[in-house]
Amino acid sequence: MEVLLVEDSPVYRKLVGTHLENWGFKLTVAKDGHDAWNLLQRSDCPKLVLLDWVLPGMDGIEICRKIRQAAKGPQYSYIIILTGKDAKKDMLEAMQAGVDDYLVKPFDELELKARLLVGKRILALQEELVAAQESMRHAATHDSLTGLMNRGEVMDTLRRELERARRSQKPVCVILGDLDKFKDINDSCGHLYGDEVLREVGRRVRAKLRLYDAVGRYGGEEFLMILPGCDAMTGIIRADQLRLHVSAKPIVSTRGSRTVTLSLGIAVSSDIEGQDVEMLLHHADKGLYLAKRNGRNRVEHIEADLQNSPSR
Repeated sequence: MEVLLVEDSPVYRKLVGTHLENWGFKLTVAKDGHDAWNLLQRSDCPKLVLLDWVLPGMDGIEICRKIRQAAKGPQYSYIIILTGKDAKKDMLEAMQAGVDDYLVKPFDELELKARLLVGKRILALQEELVAAQESMRHAATHDSLTGLMNRGEVMDTLRRELERARRSQKPVCVILGDLDKFKDINDSCGHLYGDEVLREVGRRVRAKLRLYDAVGRYGGEEFLMILPGCDAMTGIIRADQLRLHVSAKPIVSTRGSRTVTLSLGIAVSSDIEGQDVEMLLHHADKGLYLAKRNGRNRVEHIEADLQNSPSR
């Protein structure tokens, strides 16, 4: 683990630095408060900090207050203050400023090592907590089979993109895709192969989208794609590229080998009065049903009502 040592005394920089290196810590050094503050604002700055109280430019207590006030997100800096001040009121002032630990100079080297090991352990626990929270967040927003966004998350993304489109006065294209004759795939090759098909189709679709496009598993064998800034013509072209990419190669596994196809319907927010989410999806769904009716493995963009849509 790396430690940021903020110390203006050459003697203590040498003494503490030697101890840290002997104990296996990497070392970054700042000699005054301003240099320390500049380092601490960088995302790659060490999170374990040994901070002298009395420093040129900005003292350690002020630096600590600024760190705590500026803290954003899950990243945490563990701060041990080093000082010759040993009064209880000084210790209280440091703790109120956000210091995690307090060590009075001159200190015993083993006590310093013990305090550092505590800080290292707490930061490791913090990283584990952040990783667990991110894992839970991902599980709550993504489909466990395909790894794509789940229905709730892709719908929230669509609402955000439509709101952004209203402000920027740019269109948003949605593409609703459905695997053709997916029931036949499950019946002939088994549901485990069907799962492999869904995973691979999701991967192929994601690979052909731009970084700022979005795709989610809308339900069953349906995929919803969101393409900001695309008008109807561009959306049709992009949807056809996706269709061709999905069917370009068979999906091969030990359980089977099939060439799968997608039927797709598109809708564009600029064509829908009020840019309503439900209406936009309704029009994309009508296009999808028309693609099914017209033979599958195709792209359709319509606004007329359809009757007697075929089964998928």
